[in-house]
Amino acid sequence: MQITGHTIFIPGATSGIGLALARAFHAAGNVVIVGGRRTELLERIVAENPGMHAARIDTADPASIAEAAATVIAEHPELDTLITMAGIMRAEDWHSADGFLDTAEEIVTTNVLGPIRLIAAFVEHLQSRPDATIMTVSSGLAFAPLAVTPTYNASKAAIHMLSESIRLQLADTSVRIVELEPPSVRTALMPGQEESEFAMPLDDFVTEVMGIIASSPDATEIQVENVKFLRYGEARGDYPYVVATLNRLDPHGH
Repeated sequence: MQITGHTIFIPGATSGIGLALARAFHAAGNVVIVGGRRTELLERIVAENPGMHAARIDTADPASIAEAAATVIAEHPELDTLITMAGIMRAEDWHSADGFLDTAEEIVTTNVLGPIRLIAAFVEHLQSRPDATIMTVSSGLAFAPLAVTPTYNASKAAIHMLSESIRLQLADTSVRIVELEPPSVRTALMPGQEESEFAMPLDDFVTEVMGIIASSPDATEIQVENVKFLRYGEARGDYPYVVATLNRLDPHGH
């Protein structure tokens, strides 16, 4: 993926990593469309970032995804990049169904079905562009589990394998699949995470991500240095140590 010259739709870009990346891509010379549920928040973001565009979308609602896709493609036929940023992270207690079932279903709907439905809504259009990208968003927790967030961990592992698989299927098209793998980043994804000393400052994370994209445009996985401890535990042979360290030191891991 080149760092500039694209038209990018980012559902889930009204806060946190999504908004920071939207601003960074906008500053790098891309046309950026931010997506989110709250119209007033989208309007404020557009007003604060002249030249940015917005589209209302609820990625937990199939009808909203279909409607937003039709609108974005009609208004921005040059669209060539989709970043499936929207996601939620919740703590769960699996000792009884009351402690996790409703939450787990909500996470799967947003974190797994949401990206699948988004890709389904845009993949045919993206294949019509000469150089297109789908950027999925997994997590370091796809590779090492945080005990308090079982379904989140599983949802991000699913996104990793989905990315690996559709990359193979779409190898005969103009669409490349890039997987962004954040570590814990100082955002409001989980209570207390914005103040966690173990989480990476948001600006540092985005700066490193943009640097990786600029220097390695053919990368299939975007990995900042902070995530490699989690990502490669099994390959290094220290996976038990990684899991023990993660769960002892970082109650707000991403």
